Amino acid sequence: MDILLVGAGLSGAVIARVLAEAGHRATVIDARPHVGGNCHTERDGDTGVMVHVYGPHIFHTDDEGVWDYVNRFARFRPYRNRVKTTSQGQVYSLPINLHTINQFYGRTLRPDEARAFIEAQADRSISDPQTFEEQALRFVGPDLYEAFFKGYTIKQWGLHPSELPAAILKRLPVRFNYDDNYFFHRFQGMPEEGYTAMIEGILDHPGITVDLNRSFTRDQAAGFDHIFYSGPLDGYFDYELGRLGYRTLDFERFTYDGDYQGCAVMNYGEEEVPYTRITEHKHFSPWEEHDGSVCYREFSRACDEGDIPYYPIRQVREKALLSDYVARAETESGVTFVGRLGTYRYLDMDVTIREALDAGQMFLAKGGDMPVFAVPPL
Repeated sequence: MDILLVGAGLSGAVIARVLAEAGHRATVIDARPHVGGNCHTERDGDTGVMVHVYGPHIFHTDDEGVWDYVNRFARFRPYRNRVKTTSQGQVYSLPINLHTINQFYGRTLRPDEARAFIEAQADRSISDPQTFEEQALRFVGPDLYEAFFKGYTIKQWGLHPSELPAAILKRLPVRFNYDDNYFFHRFQGMPEEGYTAMIEGILDHPGITVDLNRSFTRDQAAGFDHIFYSGPLDGYFDYELGRLGYRTLDFERFTYDGDYQGCAVMNYGEEEVPYTRITEHKHFSPWEEHDGSVCYREFSRACDEGDIPYYPIRQVREKALLSDYVARAETESGVTFVGRLGTYRYLDMDVTIREALDAGQMFLAKGGDMPVFAVPPL
């Protein structure tokens, strides 16, 4: 069968590989001049630093099958994401851990003492937190909320934390030990030669054709037995019902002769600082040595027409519009919507790969009789 895959990111590449290895012919197209989507990496010509062009991506997973899969196509080197943040003129470790607590309050608390201390700061009148703000106040109290969460969240989402669901904060742990590893998954690392090289490896198969600088229009479906579409769901329908809400990022690139901040990620928790964080990309490859440095200040804002969509907002209005688009999609045939944009969900890389592997296997098992959504977005 001839399969068209729209998008040369993780979803399109992995599904194409699964189908090509089973003997199908896969054509992968992408509007950009490179593969990899937002995971795209490239060497800076002046410094030699491997740069995460659309913002940093750190691979972490508990899915051993996905870990084995990516290691087929790239050598992964150990990497632990240790995030720092500035607040009130000091630098702290994130996520909030025992060092953060002791430093912030000027204490030397043991783990059990810190638990009791933080519980005493918490607003115990909130029994069932519904918003981000209520979640923070209930579990860390007003001081830590104001210092580390409030301003950053307003900048990142363009909304007050009282307007955001509690589930967003539930992804950010508080630790009562000195573990400052941002993630807790068994497998963590970075591909030695970057994500673009890894995805090029996935796409390197005689049954796969890659066509870059090629935008998708629905009339291109002619001649293909099925389409896997990983572009924006609303974009597939030419935004006929309206645009789903996203946040996008602007990057202010600068270089530095030396080591600018001593870590890969430095957050800025105060609302008065216009950017959310500074990333220093040579620290994402700690096995390499570079004299110069490439850094990016990140600014978050509402996504407009022509911008790159990053984070789906999924508030009440967006969920209602999403329902309308899902209903519209269900009237289609011969197409399956996949990935972060195709299903309008925030997905980590490992989940994206797992869902792509499963979608490819589902296609093979069903003889091509695929549902419109391999994973329902609602």
